Amino acid sequence: MNILELSHVSKSFGSKMVVDDISFAVQEGSVFGFIGQNGAGKTTTMKMILGLLQPDRGEIFVNGEKVSFGQNQTNQYIGYLPDVPEFYGFMTPKEYLFLCGEITGLDKTSICHRVDELLEMVGLTEADKRIQGFSRGMKQRLGIAQALLHSPKLLICDEPTSALDPVGRKEILDILSNVKKETTVVFSTHILSDVERICEKIAFLHNGEIALSGGLEEIKSIRGGSGLELEFCKPEDALQFAQMYSGAHCLNQVRLRYDKKKKDDVLEIMKILTEHNIPIQRMEMLEPNLEDLFMEVVGK
Repeated sequence: MNILELSHVSKSFGSKMVVDDISFAVQEGSVFGFIGQNGAGKTTTMKMILGLLQPDRGEIFVNGEKVSFGQNQTNQYIGYLPDVPEFYGFMTPKEYLFLCGEITGLDKTSICHRVDELLEMVGLTEADKRIQGFSRGMKQRLGIAQALLHSPKLLICDEPTSALDPVGRKEILDILSNVKKETTVVFSTHILSDVERICEKIAFLHNGEIALSGGLEEIKSIRGGSGLELEFCKPEDALQFAQMYSGAHCLNQVRLRYDKKKKDDVLEIMKILTEHNIPIQRMEMLEPNLEDLFMEVVGK
């Protein structure tokens, strides 16, 4: 079942088209990466999903119910982590989450159990100091706990790893990867390695349009290999081959890389190597990574 569906959604501000006829769906129990450069329209799309912005055209459904602008009925299924979450700095994490639980309408027994469970999950059980002394990473982890407090079916995160150091990013990604056991995760980002690490499906948003979408491995397979790398025994062998088979990038004296090469090219390369008796140490078809695909989508 799809927990989230967008059908032909468009949004403009004045004469600027920010989101242009986009459609995609997110299955339950998955981690979905919503990728795009800064200004591509990711945050605008998320605000429409939350009912905070009204689409000019199209429909959005959460858990099978249509999202309506200005009404938060479908938000009962959603937990949301903005790119810069705000808290009451004078509170401890437990105090803050307890307050959020009361506002949500949970009974005190449920709140106590859920708060302890979530603080353990995000690694803040020992953090009894005031939130105002938290690092950016700790605040992001607390933000995830807050977003999950009411056990939503869908967790939406807007640039959750932005501005974090590598350790902080890993902590957030580990949490999101574990969260999918109980809720579907959609997170927007421009950090491609993060998406590649934990996402099963992705959508590239470019100039307000979905330029590429589907399963990550499926997309990589359709796009084919991103290149071919040859390692020679001697520099003069590499030079001789490069003169006969053009288009190489010299990685060093004995390693050559050919971008966007297909598997059929291997036959021609092997023929040259055999006919001219050029020995090699290694030949490897390079799998495309998300950065390769992204640069292809944006035309750079």
